[in-house]
Amino acid sequence: MLSDDELLRYSRQILMPSFDVAGQAALKSARVLVIGAGGLGCPVALYLGAAGVGQLTLVDDDDIELANLQRQIGFEQSELGHSKAEALANRVQRINPLISVSALNRRLDGDALARQVEEASLVVDCCDNFQTRFAVNRACVAAKVPLVSGAAIRGEGQLSVYDSRDAQSPCYHCLYPEQGNEELTCSEAGVIAPLVGMIGSAQAMEALKVISGVGAPLVGRLLILDAWQMAWREMKLARDPECPVCGQH
Repeated sequence: MLSDDELLRYSRQILMPSFDVAGQAALKSARVLVIGAGGLGCPVALYLGAAGVGQLTLVDDDDIELANLQRQIGFEQSELGHSKAEALANRVQRINPLISVSALNRRLDGDALARQVEEASLVVDCCDNFQTRFAVNRACVAAKVPLVSGAAIRGEGQLSVYDSRDAQSPCYHCLYPEQGNEELTCSEAGVIAPLVGMIGSAQAMEALKVISGVGAPLVGRLLILDAWQMAWREMKLARDPECPVCGQH
């Protein structure tokens, strides 16, 4: 059930016939795990929190640095040196006090990661390294929890949805083998500020679609953005039957 305050707060979403009260109620009952509270994690958390996702758990073991402020819109100059996860959780909670927001100021792996994923309705991968992406993907496949994955560097971004509940859906490992990927970060290659907002906002939209059941999520599709040319390309993704993570063993 939605309270009068919730009906008013989310009225612009509820007004849409395809979304309606049922879609909003689905958001309220969802628990979303956001891995990474940086350039992508900020818009993801802000939009999901404002939209009414009932429980958000934000995970990041980094502290806020001056170089983050160019693109990580959840933070302020006065918060330099503070935990990213905690600062972003506080910001989201101030925007929407009707939801529950928790922060984990540590890196998740092993059993701790598996437990958090199992408890989630959906996971949004906003991290910046392959090791974490592969670990999150394995945990999501094992728990059959949908994963919204995004990445942004320089002026290029990409996103897709991997949903192991769908027998035809590939997983992240089907697209990227675990060996042979070159690790490149924004601190090394640079990134233009609005790009992470564009990809992060798109990730938030995909998360809302998966949770509410409205629209067609990017399952089996990879969107690639060239921000300098403002050009989007779409690639079809097929499940790899020999994939060591989601294939038939």
